[in-house]
Amino acid sequence: MIFRPRTAVAAALTALVVLAGGALAGCGSSADDAATLTLYSGRIAPIIGPAIEQYEAASGVDVRVRYGDSPSLAAQLAEERGNTPADVFFAQDAGSLDAVEKRGLLAPLPREVLALVPRQFRSVGGRWVGVTGRSRVIAYGPDVETSELPDSPLDLTEAHWRGRVGWAPTNASLQAYVTALRLVEGEDVAREWLEGMVANDAKSYEGNIPVRDAIAEGEIDVGLINHYYVAEAAAEDPDYPVKVHFPPEDLGSLVNVSGVGILASSENKREAIGFVRAMLSDQAQTYFAESSKEYPLISSVEPPEELTPLREIPSPNIDLAKLGDLPGTLKLMRETGAL
Repeated sequence: MIFRPRTAVAAALTALVVLAGGALAGCGSSADDAATLTLYSGRIAPIIGPAIEQYEAASGVDVRVRYGDSPSLAAQLAEERGNTPADVFFAQDAGSLDAVEKRGLLAPLPREVLALVPRQFRSVGGRWVGVTGRSRVIAYGPDVETSELPDSPLDLTEAHWRGRVGWAPTNASLQAYVTALRLVEGEDVAREWLEGMVANDAKSYEGNIPVRDAIAEGEIDVGLINHYYVAEAAAEDPDYPVKVHFPPEDLGSLVNVSGVGILASSENKREAIGFVRAMLSDQAQTYFAESSKEYPLISSVEPPEELTPLREIPSPNIDLAKLGDLPGTLKLMRETGAL
């Protein structure tokens, strides 16, 4: 059962955002004197597009967007350095932001902006801030008994799960999990797990949504994804045949963030700071919570009732600002055949 928006309004909005994203990525402002902002976005157009449009309407700033996966955009920023056209980097994961910060490419954010978000969801150095929270989960289908769900993703290498598991090795969230595993449990444990997943015939998909859909279609029984992909589908179809399990061990329910940072080389810092503030406004936070079922990170906005409260998720206490060793993770994933 492949999930698609079921209302004409939802479908039209998705199409509108995709078209708008393409137009913004390829066109300049309509007036020579209009303020502009160039955004590198690791978040896809259907998710981030409406929030960008809210900012444009309120500020009069024309946002030009370059879309891509977060690790690739982080690598591009590292290559472009001070010559990048980007003013703002909006990443799907903290690790990509940390990788850019470690290269000295991000500017300090105002203290009052940082203070909007709990300490654990922002850079220790004050150069990026989380926008939304998401937990890693084991998603599972109707043929899986809750009693057989593992306490740890590491258990998915057991023979019982051979050929039944899906994952998305090229996805930033999965790569962030591997980075966290390397950091907390060590290189050997991460290597053994990756090799075990490959040997156990884990099925590779291009992203979280294909993993979720493969579970719904019965191609696989369980998958490693973020919580909100299932929450989105369940909001449209209460009988959607995929549920989530929060593994209590081995970082299995790691709460990561999408987040944003301003490039130190930006000549449009006033507009860039305005964009960051807009993403942390009640309006944008409510939009993300209601539309994509992510966790808002400011105290004035409550998460959707159907979500497990953040305080109840068995997430490890880990410094997200230390998840920036993407090159080391990618090297290990290639060596083990995961990529």
